[in-house]
Amino acid sequence: MLKSVNQWCFPANTSLETVLEVTRKAGFDAIELNLYEAGGIGLTADMGKEEVQEIGRLVASYGLQLRSLSTSLLWKSPLSSPDEKTRAAGRAVVEKQLQFANWLEVDTVLVVPGVVTPEVNYAECYERSQQELVKLAERAEHYGVKIGVENVWNKFLLSPLEMARYVDELNSPYIGVYFDVGNVLLYAFPEQWIRILGSRIFKVHVKDFKPGVGTGQGFVPLLAGDVNWQAVKSALTEIGYSDTITAELSPYAADPYQLIYDTSRHMDVIIG
Repeated sequence: MLKSVNQWCFPANTSLETVLEVTRKAGFDAIELNLYEAGGIGLTADMGKEEVQEIGRLVASYGLQLRSLSTSLLWKSPLSSPDEKTRAAGRAVVEKQLQFANWLEVDTVLVVPGVVTPEVNYAECYERSQQELVKLAERAEHYGVKIGVENVWNKFLLSPLEMARYVDELNSPYIGVYFDVGNVLLYAFPEQWIRILGSRIFKVHVKDFKPGVGTGQGFVPLLAGDVNWQAVKSALTEIGYSDTITAELSPYAADPYQLIYDTSRHMDVIIG
Protein backbone atom coordinates (compact mmCIF):
# COMPACT_ATOMS: atom_id res chain seq x y z
CA MET A 1 0.00 0.00 0.00
CA LEU A 2 1.11 3.55 -0.76
CA LYS A 3 1.04 6.45 1.69
CA SER A 4 -0.91 9.47 0.46
CA VAL A 5 -2.16 12.70 2.01
CA ASN A 6 -5.01 14.98 0.99
CA GLN A 7 -4.44 18.66 0.29
CA TRP A 8 -7.06 19.42 2.98
CA CYS A 9 -4.50 18.36 5.61
CA PHE A 10 -2.79 21.71 4.99
CA PRO A 11 -4.12 25.17 5.90
CA ALA A 12 -6.37 26.46 3.11
CA ASN A 13 -3.97 29.23 2.03
CA THR A 14 -0.92 26.96 1.66
CA SER A 15 0.78 27.29 -1.72
CA LEU A 16 0.83 24.17 -3.88
CA GLU A 17 4.63 24.20 -3.90
CA THR A 18 4.69 24.15 -0.10
CA VAL A 19 2.11 21.35 0.00
CA LEU A 20 4.24 19.25 -2.33
CA GLU A 21 7.55 20.03 -0.64
CA VAL A 22 6.30 19.15 2.85
CA THR A 23 4.55 16.04 1.53
CA ARG A 24 7.79 14.89 -0.11
CA LYS A 25 9.94 15.62 2.93
CA ALA A 26 7.51 13.76 5.19
CA GLY A 27 7.98 10.60 3.13
CA PHE A 28 4.66 10.23 1.34
CA ASP A 29 4.32 8.41 -1.97
CA ALA A 30 1.36 10.39 -3.29
CA ILE A 31 -0.75 13.52 -2.87
CA GLU A 32 -4.52 13.78 -3.32
CA LEU A 33 -5.46 17.15 -4.79
CA ASN A 34 -8.92 18.71 -4.69
CA LEU A 35 -11.00 20.46 -7.33
CA TYR A 36 -11.75 24.01 -6.20
CA GLU A 37 -13.76 26.90 -7.56
CA ALA A 38 -11.92 29.56 -9.55
CA GLY A 39 -9.44 31.35 -7.30
CA GLY A 40 -8.52 28.27 -5.27
CA ILE A 41 -5.02 26.88 -4.85
CA GLY A 42 -4.15 23.99 -7.13
CA LEU A 43 -6.77 22.54 -9.46
CA THR A 44 -9.62 24.93 -10.20
CA ALA A 45 -12.72 24.43 -12.32
CA ASP A 46 -11.77 27.21 -14.78
CA MET A 47 -8.48 25.58 -15.86
CA GLY A 48 -7.71 24.28 -19.33
CA LYS A 49 -5.83 21.12 -20.25
CA GLU A 50 -2.35 22.68 -20.37
CA GLU A 51 -2.76 24.30 -16.94
CA VAL A 52 -3.98 21.04 -15.43
CA GLN A 53 -1.15 19.04 -16.95
CA GLU A 54 1.37 21.62 -15.77
CA ILE A 55 0.21 20.88 -12.22
CA GLY A 56 0.68 17.19 -12.96
CA ARG A 57 4.24 17.86 -14.06
CA LEU A 58 4.82 19.94 -10.93
CA VAL A 59 3.64 17.07 -8.71
CA ALA A 60 5.89 14.63 -10.57
CA SER A 61 8.88 16.96 -10.14
CA TYR A 62 8.61 16.41 -6.39
CA GLY A 63 8.67 12.63 -6.86
CA LEU A 64 4.99 12.26 -5.91
CA GLN A 65 2.18 10.36 -7.57
CA LEU A 66 -1.37 11.55 -8.28
CA ARG A 67 -3.76 8.62 -7.91
CA SER A 68 -7.09 10.25 -6.96
CA LEU A 69 -8.91 13.59 -6.97
CA SER A 70 -11.53 14.83 -4.51
CA THR A 71 -13.73 17.91 -4.13
CA SER A 72 -16.06 19.58 -1.65
CA LEU A 73 -18.09 21.31 -4.37
CA LEU A 74 -20.79 18.62 -4.36
CA TRP A 75 -21.97 19.75 -0.93
CA LYS A 76 -23.21 22.91 -2.68
CA SER A 77 -24.68 21.04 -5.64
CA PRO A 78 -25.71 17.59 -4.39
CA LEU A 79 -26.76 14.93 -6.88
CA SER A 80 -29.77 14.26 -4.63
CA SER A 81 -31.22 17.77 -4.86
CA PRO A 82 -34.90 18.09 -5.88
CA ASP A 83 -33.86 20.94 -8.17
CA GLU A 84 -32.76 19.83 -11.64
CA LYS A 85 -30.45 22.83 -12.09
CA THR A 86 -28.66 21.99 -8.85
CA ARG A 87 -28.26 18.35 -9.89
CA ALA A 88 -26.97 19.48 -13.29
CA ALA A 89 -24.39 21.66 -11.53
CA GLY A 90 -23.35 18.63 -9.48
CA ARG A 91 -22.98 16.51 -12.62
CA ALA A 92 -20.82 19.25 -14.11
CA VAL A 93 -18.55 19.13 -11.06
CA VAL A 94 -18.07 15.36 -11.39
CA GLU A 95 -17.53 15.63 -15.14
CA LYS A 96 -14.84 18.23 -14.52
CA GLN A 97 -13.20 15.88 -12.00
CA LEU A 98 -13.29 13.06 -14.55
CA GLN A 99 -11.86 15.27 -17.29
CA PHE A 100 -9.04 16.53 -15.08
CA ALA A 101 -8.29 12.98 -13.90
CA ASN A 102 -8.05 11.84 -17.50
CA TRP A 103 -5.63 14.66 -18.32
CA LEU A 104 -3.54 13.76 -15.25
CA GLU A 105 -3.72 9.98 -15.80
CA VAL A 106 -5.44 9.59 -12.42
CA ASP A 107 -7.68 6.53 -12.15
CA THR A 108 -10.28 7.52 -9.51
CA VAL A 109 -12.30 10.54 -8.38
CA LEU A 110 -14.10 10.82 -5.06
CA VAL A 111 -17.83 11.60 -5.18
CA VAL A 112 -20.24 12.30 -2.31
CA PRO A 113 -23.38 10.74 -3.83
CA GLY A 114 -26.05 12.75 -2.01
CA VAL A 115 -27.23 14.25 1.26
CA VAL A 116 -30.31 13.32 3.31
CA THR A 117 -31.93 16.45 4.77
CA PRO A 118 -35.33 17.43 6.22
CA GLU A 119 -36.28 18.39 2.65
CA VAL A 120 -34.74 15.35 0.90
CA ASN A 121 -35.78 12.06 2.45
CA TYR A 122 -33.69 8.90 2.37
CA ALA A 123 -35.59 7.21 -0.47
CA GLU A 124 -35.42 10.36 -2.61
CA CYS A 125 -31.69 10.68 -1.99
CA TYR A 126 -31.18 7.05 -2.99
CA GLU A 127 -33.22 7.27 -6.19
CA ARG A 128 -32.05 10.66 -7.42
CA SER A 129 -28.37 10.06 -6.74
CA GLN A 130 -28.47 6.72 -8.54
CA GLN A 131 -30.17 8.32 -11.54
CA GLU A 132 -27.38 10.89 -11.74
CA LEU A 133 -24.64 8.30 -11.27
CA VAL A 134 -26.04 6.24 -14.14
CA LYS A 135 -25.47 9.25 -16.39
CA LEU A 136 -22.04 9.87 -14.90
CA ALA A 137 -20.98 6.25 -15.35
CA GLU A 138 -21.13 6.84 -19.12
CA ARG A 139 -18.85 9.86 -18.76
CA ALA A 140 -16.53 7.89 -16.48
CA GLU A 141 -16.23 5.18 -19.13
CA HIS A 142 -15.59 7.85 -21.77
CA TYR A 143 -12.70 9.27 -19.76
CA GLY A 144 -11.46 5.91 -18.50
CA VAL A 145 -11.68 7.09 -14.88
CA LYS A 146 -13.51 5.41 -11.98
CA ILE A 147 -15.93 7.08 -9.55
CA GLY A 148 -15.49 6.19 -5.89
CA VAL A 149 -18.64 6.89 -3.86
CA GLU A 150 -17.64 7.93 -0.35
CA ASN A 151 -19.29 7.05 2.94
CA VAL A 152 -19.38 10.39 4.74
CA TRP A 153 -21.48 12.08 7.42
CA ASN A 154 -24.39 12.77 5.05
CA LYS A 155 -26.97 10.54 6.82
CA PHE A 156 -26.88 8.22 3.80
CA LEU A 157 -25.62 4.69 3.03
CA LEU A 158 -25.35 3.82 6.70
CA SER A 159 -24.52 0.12 6.40
CA PRO A 160 -22.02 -1.85 4.31
CA LEU A 161 -24.75 -4.14 2.98
CA GLU A 162 -26.71 -1.15 1.69
CA MET A 163 -23.64 0.48 0.20
CA ALA A 164 -22.75 -2.76 -1.59
CA ARG A 165 -26.29 -3.01 -2.96
CA TYR A 166 -26.28 0.66 -3.99
CA VAL A 167 -23.10 0.19 -6.03
CA ASP A 168 -24.14 -3.17 -7.47
CA GLU A 169 -27.46 -1.77 -8.69
CA LEU A 170 -25.55 0.79 -10.77
CA ASN A 171 -23.97 -2.18 -12.59
CA SER A 172 -20.89 -0.36 -13.85
CA PRO A 173 -17.21 -1.27 -13.45
CA TYR A 174 -16.62 2.48 -13.24
CA ILE A 175 -18.66 2.95 -10.05
CA GLY A 176 -17.32 1.70 -6.75
CA VAL A 177 -16.50 2.85 -3.23
CA TYR A 178 -14.06 5.36 -1.81
CA PHE A 179 -14.03 3.95 1.70
CA ASP A 180 -13.35 6.25 4.66
CA VAL A 181 -12.21 4.27 7.71
CA GLY A 182 -12.88 6.92 10.36
CA ASN A 183 -16.27 8.02 9.09
CA VAL A 184 -18.03 4.79 10.08
CA LEU A 185 -16.57 4.42 13.56
CA LEU A 186 -19.39 6.33 15.27
CA TYR A 187 -21.85 3.53 14.48
CA ALA A 188 -19.91 0.60 13.01
CA PHE A 189 -16.63 -1.32 12.68
CA PRO A 190 -14.59 -0.35 9.61
CA GLU A 191 -12.96 -3.76 9.25
CA GLN A 192 -16.44 -5.31 8.81
CA TRP A 193 -17.28 -2.77 6.09
CA ILE A 194 -14.04 -3.56 4.28
CA ARG A 195 -14.72 -7.30 4.17
CA ILE A 196 -18.30 -6.81 2.95
CA LEU A 197 -17.45 -4.19 0.33
CA GLY A 198 -14.43 -6.16 -0.87
CA SER A 199 -13.35 -5.47 -4.43
CA ARG A 200 -15.88 -2.64 -4.70
CA ILE A 201 -13.37 -0.50 -2.79
CA PHE A 202 -11.35 1.61 -5.23
CA LYS A 203 -9.55 3.86 -2.73
CA VAL A 204 -9.25 4.34 1.04
CA HIS A 205 -9.27 7.43 3.26
CA VAL A 206 -7.90 7.18 6.80
CA LYS A 207 -8.68 9.28 9.83
CA ASP A 208 -9.17 8.34 13.48
CA PHE A 209 -12.12 9.02 15.76
CA LYS A 210 -13.19 8.84 19.41
CA PRO A 211 -16.87 7.79 19.38
CA GLY A 212 -17.37 8.94 22.97
CA VAL A 213 -17.13 12.54 21.80
CA GLY A 214 -19.94 11.94 19.32
CA THR A 215 -19.33 15.03 17.14
CA GLY A 216 -16.82 16.22 14.57
CA GLN A 217 -14.60 17.21 17.48
CA GLY A 218 -13.99 13.50 17.96
CA PHE A 219 -11.75 13.25 14.89
CA VAL A 220 -8.16 12.98 16.12
CA PRO A 221 -4.71 12.17 14.70
CA LEU A 222 -4.10 8.63 13.53
CA LEU A 223 -3.49 6.14 16.36
CA ALA A 224 -5.08 8.54 18.87
CA GLY A 225 -8.66 7.32 18.42
CA ASP A 226 -10.54 4.03 18.64
CA VAL A 227 -9.94 2.59 15.16
CA ASN A 228 -8.56 -0.94 15.44
CA TRP A 229 -5.82 -0.40 12.88
CA GLN A 230 -4.50 -3.95 13.08
CA ALA A 231 -7.96 -5.26 12.20
CA VAL A 232 -8.32 -2.69 9.40
CA LYS A 233 -4.94 -3.63 7.91
CA SER A 234 -5.83 -7.33 8.11
CA ALA A 235 -9.16 -6.72 6.37
CA LEU A 236 -7.52 -4.70 3.58
CA THR A 237 -4.96 -7.46 3.10
CA GLU A 238 -7.70 -10.10 2.97
CA ILE A 239 -9.54 -8.32 0.15
CA GLY A 240 -6.30 -7.82 -1.77
CA TYR A 241 -6.22 -4.04 -1.49
CA SER A 242 -2.77 -2.66 -2.39
CA ASP A 243 -3.48 0.89 -3.58
CA THR A 244 -3.19 4.20 -1.72
CA ILE A 245 -4.36 4.90 1.79
CA THR A 246 -4.87 8.65 1.95
CA ALA A 247 -4.87 10.62 5.19
CA GLU A 248 -7.64 13.22 5.50
CA LEU A 249 -7.14 15.17 8.73
CA SER A 250 -7.39 18.72 10.05
CA PRO A 251 -4.12 20.67 10.49
CA TYR A 252 -2.74 21.24 13.96
CA ALA A 253 -3.49 24.74 15.22
CA ALA A 254 -0.02 25.42 16.66
CA ASP A 255 2.14 23.84 13.92
CA PRO A 256 0.13 22.79 10.87
CA TYR A 257 2.97 21.12 8.98
CA GLN A 258 3.88 18.91 11.94
CA LEU A 259 0.63 17.05 11.29
CA ILE A 260 2.03 15.89 7.94
CA TYR A 261 5.24 14.50 9.48
CA ASP A 262 3.39 12.85 12.37
CA THR A 263 0.82 11.34 10.01
CA SER A 264 3.51 9.84 7.82
CA ARG A 265 5.04 8.06 10.81
CA HIS A 266 1.63 6.93 12.02
CA MET A 267 0.86 5.47 8.60
CA ASP A 268 4.13 3.54 8.69
CA VAL A 269 2.81 1.88 11.85
CA ILE A 270 -0.58 1.19 10.24
CA ILE A 271 0.86 -0.22 7.01
CA GLY A 272 3.49 -2.17 8.89
